[in-house]
Amino acid sequence: MPCGPINTIDQTFADPQVRHLGIAKPVNHPNLGSQKVVGQPIHMSAYPQPDELRPTPDQGEHTDAVLRELGYDGATIAELRQRGAV
Repeated sequence: MPCGPINTIDQTFADPQVRHLGIAKPVNHPNLGSQKVVGQPIHMSAYPQPDELRPTPDQGEHTDAVLRELGYDGATIAELRQRGAV
């Protein structure tokens, strides 16, 4: 059973392991501004960690792109929006 401390945000960023691994990364969010988040603790040589992470998308930000990828055309997506389905 994995176990460990439950830290507050300030304790997380001050944690020796977080600091040693360098996993606290900056994120520039378009609405929230510049922030620091804790990235992935696992580093794979074929997939290097970026110096800056991308912000999480806003709700529905990628809906049209996902629907297009699933084969829906613009008219169908507009109809889905009009009906309140998306």
